[in-house]
Amino acid sequence: MTASTPQTSRPAPGAARLVDLFEYGLDAPICLTWELTYACNLSCAHCLSSSGRRDPRELTTQEAKAVIDELEAMQVFYVNIGGGEPTVRADFWELLDYATAHHVGVKFSTNGVRITPEIARRLAGNDYVDVQISLDGATAEVNDAVRGPGSYDTALRAMRNLSDAGMTDFKLSVVCTRHNIPQMDEFKALADRYGAQLRLTRLRPSGRGADVWDELHPLPEQQRLLYDWLVAHGDSVLTGDSFFHLSAYGQALPGLNLCGAGRVVCLIDPVGDVYACPFAIHDEFLAGNIRRPGGFAEVWRESELFQNLREPQNGGACASCAFYDTCKGGCMAAKFFTGLPLDGPDPECVQGYGEQLLAGRSKDRDLIPKPSGDHSHRTSPARGPGPVDLVLTRRPDRDRPPVGDCDEHPLAGMSLPRGG
Repeated sequence: MTASTPQTSRPAPGAARLVDLFEYGLDAPICLTWELTYACNLSCAHCLSSSGRRDPRELTTQEAKAVIDELEAMQVFYVNIGGGEPTVRADFWELLDYATAHHVGVKFSTNGVRITPEIARRLAGNDYVDVQISLDGATAEVNDAVRGPGSYDTALRAMRNLSDAGMTDFKLSVVCTRHNIPQMDEFKALADRYGAQLRLTRLRPSGRGADVWDELHPLPEQQRLLYDWLVAHGDSVLTGDSFFHLSAYGQALPGLNLCGAGRVVCLIDPVGDVYACPFAIHDEFLAGNIRRPGGFAEVWRESELFQNLREPQNGGACASCAFYDTCKGGCMAAKFFTGLPLDGPDPECVQGYGEQLLAGRSKDRDLIPKPSGDHSHRTSPARGPGPVDLVLTRRPDRDRPPVGDCDEHPLAGMSLPRGG
């Protein structure tokens, strides 16, 4: 897929690195996350958008197509579609075809419930589509405790259908928890078995994930194990820039290593609200709504929130840390939803500063920000399995190139125009 690089929204005097230029924001996001619906057949314990029930206000088919028209005009070359479970929306396949026909590539995340052999063949025939199958345990025991009974078998059936249809390099997408980090090699073997590519994502305390973060997020010793594993497998495993906070261990991981919220990424939710970050669904990070005059383009280019995020950051309490230039203070959403200051260290800071703040925070959970909106089913979510032995081994893996520019990291294969 060919794409031109969006222009930076303002010059960055003296900036020598591409990353420095991107800190000032772009005229259009490189990768846009779009949650089409909150409807979902599962009730995953860590769902970042608290999905389950459809919001009756969600964008209509025509409104969604109008958004795609805007994205085409802005040269947003890839959109990450999620939910909820996007394939349960009645017009999902229509919107997918409309986007790819209008030069907007689609990567969508799914639990696999609608990936039948027929659908798999249809997807395999479209070069502008990439599929991410969500699985959070390399065994049914670990996965189903978080994602619900039967979800492991559903995901594997979808992967088998995609593989049988000849689709290569679709993604096996894993949210890393303390219960599945010991299974990294098993995940990699599972992805290889079906001709998929492993993609790892950080667990954030967003949505329902805020309720289970204390018991699911990796322990400090597991963070180091994960970092070492990523260093060893970085050329064949995708992370979507999810673990830049781990770079403070020493060697930077592949990717942007920067919070791109409001600079190069953002989120459109099912009702058209635009948030700075897919993991920060809260009024504090709400930039506007695409149903208002000016649409998405005006929100992206003119919102006061995004303008503020694109101003140079001073690092706050982290500025004096020798590793600040590497980890940039970590994840904004992780700090916000654990009740830590935004200008302070990440709650999973590998130098231990986040642990100190977490230990000293108020015990009153009502003082910690809650995600905006809860669309959960009227059932109690799974809480995760019991302790799992921590065992990580290393083995050589073959290289596997990303399918699209957004797969490896937002800057993959891109260059700035001369004089930009």
